[in-house]
Amino acid sequence: MLRLGGRAFPAGLPVLMAVVNRTPDSFYDRGETYTLGAALDRVDRVVAEGADIVDIGGVKASPGDDVGVGEELRRTRTLVAKARERYPELVLSVDTWRAEVADVLCDEGADLVNDSWAGVDPHVAEVAAEHGAGLVCSHTGGLEPRTDPHRSSYDDVVADVIAGTTELAARAVDVGVRRDGILIDPTHDFGKTTHHSLELTRRLDEVVATGWPVLVALSNKDFVGETLDLPVEDRLPGTLAASAVAAWHGARVFRTHEVKQTREVLDMVASIRGDRPPTRPRRGLP
Repeated sequence: MLRLGGRAFPAGLPVLMAVVNRTPDSFYDRGETYTLGAALDRVDRVVAEGADIVDIGGVKASPGDDVGVGEELRRTRTLVAKARERYPELVLSVDTWRAEVADVLCDEGADLVNDSWAGVDPHVAEVAAEHGAGLVCSHTGGLEPRTDPHRSSYDDVVADVIAGTTELAARAVDVGVRRDGILIDPTHDFGKTTHHSLELTRRLDEVVATGWPVLVALSNKDFVGETLDLPVEDRLPGTLAASAVAAWHGARVFRTHEVKQTREVLDMVASIRGDRPPTRPRRGLP
Protein backbone atom coordinates (compact mmCIF):
# COMPACT_ATOMS: atom_id res chain seq x y z
CA MET A 1 0.00 0.00 0.00
CA LEU A 2 1.25 3.45 -0.94
CA ARG A 3 0.55 6.07 1.76
CA LEU A 4 1.04 9.77 1.16
CA GLY A 5 -0.27 12.43 3.52
CA GLY A 6 -3.56 11.18 4.90
CA ARG A 7 -4.34 8.98 1.89
CA ALA A 8 -3.75 5.33 1.15
CA PHE A 9 -3.64 4.26 -2.50
CA PRO A 10 -4.51 0.59 -3.14
CA ALA A 11 -2.57 -1.39 -5.70
CA GLY A 12 -3.95 -1.59 -9.22
CA LEU A 13 -5.50 1.85 -9.48
CA PRO A 14 -3.59 4.70 -11.17
CA VAL A 15 -2.64 7.75 -9.13
CA LEU A 16 -2.51 11.11 -10.92
CA MET A 17 0.02 13.77 -10.01
CA ALA A 18 -0.78 17.12 -11.61
CA VAL A 19 2.00 19.56 -12.46
CA VAL A 20 1.77 23.14 -11.20
CA ASN A 21 4.93 25.08 -12.04
CA ARG A 22 5.25 28.59 -10.69
CA THR A 23 8.01 29.44 -13.14
CA PRO A 24 8.26 32.12 -15.84
CA ASP A 25 10.03 29.78 -18.27
CA SER A 26 8.43 26.33 -18.07
CA PHE A 27 8.92 24.35 -21.28
CA TYR A 28 5.22 23.47 -21.32
CA ASP A 29 3.15 26.50 -20.30
CA ARG A 30 5.72 29.26 -20.94
CA GLY A 31 4.94 30.97 -17.64
CA GLU A 32 1.16 30.71 -17.78
CA THR A 33 1.00 29.79 -14.07
CA TYR A 34 3.84 31.99 -12.86
CA THR A 35 1.70 34.46 -10.92
CA LEU A 36 0.31 33.28 -7.61
CA GLY A 37 -3.29 33.76 -8.72
CA ALA A 38 -2.82 31.79 -11.92
CA ALA A 39 -1.04 28.99 -10.05
CA LEU A 40 -3.86 28.73 -7.52
CA ASP A 41 -6.42 28.71 -10.34
CA ARG A 42 -4.57 25.76 -11.85
CA VAL A 43 -4.59 23.96 -8.51
CA ASP A 44 -8.37 24.41 -8.40
CA ARG A 45 -8.72 23.17 -11.97
CA VAL A 46 -6.63 20.02 -11.64
CA VAL A 47 -8.31 19.08 -8.37
CA ALA A 48 -11.69 19.40 -10.09
CA GLU A 49 -10.40 17.20 -12.92
CA GLY A 50 -9.45 14.42 -10.50
CA ALA A 51 -5.82 14.90 -9.54
CA ASP A 52 -4.81 12.82 -6.52
CA ILE A 53 -1.54 14.70 -5.98
CA VAL A 54 -0.52 18.23 -6.92
CA ASP A 55 3.21 18.67 -7.57
CA ILE A 56 4.40 22.25 -7.07
CA GLY A 57 7.70 23.44 -8.53
CA GLY A 58 9.55 26.73 -8.65
CA VAL A 59 12.55 25.94 -10.88
CA LYS A 60 12.40 24.53 -14.39
CA ALA A 61 14.45 21.39 -14.97
CA SER A 62 16.38 22.58 -18.01
CA PRO A 63 19.19 25.16 -18.09
CA GLY A 64 18.22 28.80 -17.67
CA ASP A 65 18.51 31.77 -15.36
CA ASP A 66 19.89 30.98 -11.92
CA VAL A 67 17.22 30.51 -9.26
CA GLY A 68 18.57 30.61 -5.72
CA VAL A 69 17.04 29.20 -2.58
CA GLY A 70 15.37 32.49 -1.68
CA GLU A 71 13.76 32.91 -5.09
CA GLU A 72 12.64 29.28 -5.21
CA LEU A 73 10.93 29.74 -1.85
CA ARG A 74 9.36 33.02 -2.95
CA ARG A 75 7.75 31.17 -5.83
CA THR A 76 6.61 28.11 -3.88
CA ARG A 77 6.13 28.79 -0.17
CA THR A 78 2.93 30.84 -0.33
CA LEU A 79 1.52 28.60 -3.05
CA VAL A 80 2.02 25.47 -0.93
CA ALA A 81 0.53 27.17 2.14
CA LYS A 82 -2.54 28.42 0.28
CA ALA A 83 -3.07 25.11 -1.51
CA ARG A 84 -2.92 23.33 1.85
CA GLU A 85 -5.44 25.78 3.30
CA ARG A 86 -7.86 25.27 0.39
CA TYR A 87 -7.51 21.48 0.23
CA PRO A 88 -6.70 19.97 3.66
CA GLU A 89 -6.95 16.38 2.38
CA LEU A 90 -5.10 16.84 -0.92
CA VAL A 91 -1.67 15.22 -1.23
CA LEU A 92 0.78 18.04 -1.91
CA SER A 93 4.15 17.32 -3.49
CA VAL A 94 7.08 19.70 -3.92
CA ASP A 95 9.50 19.40 -6.82
CA THR A 96 12.90 20.39 -5.42
CA TRP A 97 16.38 18.95 -5.04
CA ARG A 98 17.33 21.29 -2.15
CA ALA A 99 17.02 20.16 1.46
CA GLU A 100 16.54 23.69 2.80
CA VAL A 101 13.64 24.29 0.40
CA ALA A 102 12.06 20.92 1.16
CA ASP A 103 12.29 21.65 4.90
CA VAL A 104 10.39 24.95 4.62
CA LEU A 105 7.77 23.55 2.25
CA CYS A 106 7.13 20.49 4.41
CA ASP A 107 6.57 22.91 7.30
CA GLU A 108 3.93 24.56 5.12
CA GLY A 109 2.16 21.24 4.60
CA ALA A 110 3.85 19.32 1.78
CA ASP A 111 3.37 15.54 2.01
CA LEU A 112 5.87 14.38 -0.61
CA VAL A 113 9.29 15.56 -1.75
CA ASN A 114 9.76 14.94 -5.48
CA ASP A 115 13.55 15.01 -5.83
CA SER A 116 14.06 14.83 -9.58
CA TRP A 117 17.87 15.08 -9.30
CA ALA A 118 18.67 11.74 -7.71
CA GLY A 119 19.70 12.77 -4.23
CA VAL A 120 22.36 15.25 -5.29
CA ASP A 121 21.67 16.79 -1.88
CA PRO A 122 21.65 13.76 0.45
CA HIS A 123 19.96 15.75 3.20
CA VAL A 124 16.68 15.80 1.24
CA ALA A 125 15.92 12.26 2.44
CA GLU A 126 16.65 13.29 6.02
CA VAL A 127 14.24 16.24 5.70
CA ALA A 128 11.52 13.94 4.38
CA ALA A 129 12.09 11.59 7.30
CA GLU A 130 11.99 14.41 9.85
CA HIS A 131 8.63 15.63 8.56
CA GLY A 132 7.09 12.22 7.97
CA ALA A 133 6.87 13.04 4.26
CA GLY A 134 7.20 10.69 1.32
CA LEU A 135 10.11 10.79 -1.12
CA VAL A 136 10.60 10.23 -4.85
CA CYS A 137 13.94 8.58 -5.65
CA SER A 138 15.02 9.34 -9.21
CA HIS A 139 17.76 8.56 -11.74
CA THR A 140 19.78 11.11 -13.72
CA GLY A 141 22.88 9.22 -14.74
CA GLY A 142 25.00 11.44 -12.52
CA LEU A 143 23.97 14.78 -14.03
CA GLU A 144 24.04 17.92 -11.94
CA PRO A 145 20.73 19.76 -11.53
CA ARG A 146 19.50 21.69 -14.54
CA THR A 147 21.94 20.23 -17.04
CA ASP A 148 21.02 18.49 -20.28
CA PRO A 149 22.45 15.09 -21.25
CA HIS A 150 25.35 14.90 -23.68
CA ARG A 151 26.27 11.59 -25.29
CA SER A 152 24.76 9.63 -22.39
CA SER A 153 25.81 6.00 -22.49
CA TYR A 154 24.84 2.92 -20.45
CA ASP A 155 25.68 -0.75 -20.79
CA ASP A 156 22.03 -1.34 -19.82
CA VAL A 157 19.96 1.74 -19.02
CA VAL A 158 17.25 -0.24 -17.22
CA ALA A 159 19.77 -2.00 -14.99
CA ASP A 160 21.38 1.34 -14.19
CA VAL A 161 18.02 2.87 -13.32
CA ILE A 162 17.11 -0.04 -11.07
CA ALA A 163 20.46 0.02 -9.28
CA GLY A 164 20.43 3.78 -8.74
CA THR A 165 16.83 4.23 -7.63
CA THR A 166 16.70 1.21 -5.35
CA GLU A 167 19.95 2.25 -3.67
CA LEU A 168 18.43 5.69 -2.95
CA ALA A 169 15.22 4.06 -1.72
CA ALA A 170 17.12 1.78 0.66
CA ARG A 171 19.10 4.72 2.00
CA ALA A 172 15.87 6.66 2.53
CA VAL A 173 14.53 3.83 4.67
CA ASP A 174 17.78 3.78 6.61
CA VAL A 175 17.47 7.48 7.49
CA GLY A 176 13.86 7.10 8.57
CA VAL A 177 11.59 7.71 5.57
CA ARG A 178 8.51 5.50 5.74
CA ARG A 179 8.84 2.58 3.37
CA ASP A 180 5.23 2.97 2.22
CA GLY A 181 5.92 6.61 1.32
CA ILE A 182 8.79 5.97 -1.10
CA LEU A 183 8.47 5.95 -4.89
CA ILE A 184 11.10 5.31 -7.53
CA ASP A 185 11.17 7.26 -10.79
CA PRO A 186 13.13 6.10 -13.86
CA THR A 187 13.16 9.81 -14.79
CA HIS A 188 12.68 9.74 -18.55
CA ASP A 189 14.90 12.17 -20.49
CA PHE A 190 17.04 13.13 -17.46
CA GLY A 191 20.54 11.94 -18.36
CA LYS A 192 19.05 9.89 -21.19
CA THR A 193 18.63 9.94 -24.94
CA THR A 194 15.31 9.33 -26.65
CA HIS A 195 16.38 5.73 -27.29
CA HIS A 196 17.03 5.28 -23.56
CA SER A 197 13.61 6.67 -22.62
CA LEU A 198 11.86 4.45 -25.15
CA GLU A 199 13.69 1.40 -23.82
CA LEU A 200 12.76 2.33 -20.26
CA THR A 201 9.11 2.54 -21.26
CA ARG A 202 9.26 -0.76 -23.12
CA ARG A 203 10.94 -2.54 -20.17
CA LEU A 204 9.20 -0.72 -17.32
CA ASP A 205 7.91 -4.03 -15.96
CA GLU A 206 11.49 -4.73 -14.83
CA VAL A 207 11.50 -1.54 -12.76
CA VAL A 208 8.08 -2.40 -11.32
CA ALA A 209 9.41 -5.86 -10.40
CA THR A 210 11.70 -4.25 -7.80
CA GLY A 211 8.61 -3.99 -5.57
CA TRP A 212 8.92 -0.23 -5.10
CA PRO A 213 5.96 1.83 -6.37
CA VAL A 214 6.96 3.44 -9.66
CA LEU A 215 6.27 7.05 -10.63
CA VAL A 216 6.57 8.02 -14.29
CA ALA A 217 6.89 11.57 -15.60
CA LEU A 218 6.18 11.17 -19.31
CA SER A 219 4.06 14.22 -19.98
CA ASN A 220 5.06 16.04 -23.18
CA LYS A 221 8.67 15.00 -22.74
CA ASP A 222 11.32 15.45 -25.43
CA PHE A 223 11.47 11.71 -26.11
CA VAL A 224 7.82 11.87 -27.19
CA GLY A 225 8.50 14.91 -29.38
CA GLU A 226 11.62 13.43 -30.96
CA THR A 227 9.96 10.06 -31.58
CA LEU A 228 7.07 11.67 -33.45
CA ASP A 229 8.84 14.87 -34.59
CA LEU A 230 6.31 17.07 -32.83
CA PRO A 231 6.45 20.34 -30.88
CA VAL A 232 5.37 20.47 -27.23
CA GLU A 233 1.82 21.57 -28.01
CA ASP A 234 1.19 18.47 -30.17
CA ARG A 235 2.57 15.76 -27.88
CA LEU A 236 -0.56 14.75 -25.97
CA PRO A 237 -1.46 11.64 -28.06
CA GLY A 238 2.11 10.36 -27.80
CA THR A 239 2.15 11.07 -24.07
CA LEU A 240 -1.08 9.15 -23.58
CA ALA A 241 0.22 6.19 -25.58
CA ALA A 242 3.37 6.05 -23.44
CA SER A 243 1.24 6.40 -20.29
CA ALA A 244 -0.98 3.49 -21.35
CA VAL A 245 2.08 1.26 -21.84
CA ALA A 246 3.47 2.33 -18.46
CA ALA A 247 0.14 1.62 -16.79
CA TRP A 248 -0.06 -1.82 -18.37
CA HIS A 249 3.41 -2.57 -17.00
CA GLY A 250 2.28 -1.58 -13.50
CA ALA A 251 3.40 2.01 -12.91
CA ARG A 252 1.52 3.53 -9.98
CA VAL A 253 1.83 7.34 -10.16
CA PHE A 254 1.64 9.41 -13.34
CA ARG A 255 2.94 12.98 -13.34
CA THR A 256 0.95 14.88 -15.96
CA HIS A 257 0.02 18.26 -17.34
CA GLU A 258 -3.31 17.06 -18.80
CA VAL A 259 -5.22 15.49 -15.92
CA LYS A 260 -8.62 14.77 -17.48
CA GLN A 261 -7.29 13.04 -20.60
CA THR A 262 -4.70 11.07 -18.64
CA ARG A 263 -7.32 9.94 -16.11
CA GLU A 264 -9.56 8.60 -18.88
CA VAL A 265 -6.75 6.64 -20.54
CA LEU A 266 -5.46 5.19 -17.27
CA ASP A 267 -8.93 4.26 -16.05
CA MET A 268 -9.49 2.42 -19.33
CA VAL A 269 -6.23 0.52 -18.91
CA ALA A 270 -7.15 -0.35 -15.32
CA SER A 271 -10.53 -1.65 -16.47
CA ILE A 272 -8.95 -3.78 -19.22
CA ARG A 273 -6.54 -5.19 -16.64
CA GLY A 274 -9.49 -6.03 -14.39
CA ASP A 275 -8.48 -3.66 -11.59
CA ARG A 276 -11.39 -1.24 -12.09
CA PRO A 277 -15.05 -2.00 -12.91
CA PRO A 278 -16.76 -0.10 -15.75
CA THR A 279 -18.55 3.02 -14.55
CA ARG A 280 -21.86 2.40 -16.42
CA PRO A 281 -22.01 -1.16 -17.82
CA ARG A 282 -25.42 -1.31 -19.53
CA ARG A 283 -24.78 -2.79 -22.95
CA GLY A 284 -26.66 -6.05 -23.46
CA LEU A 285 -28.13 -5.97 -19.95
CA PRO A 286 -31.87 -5.93 -19.21
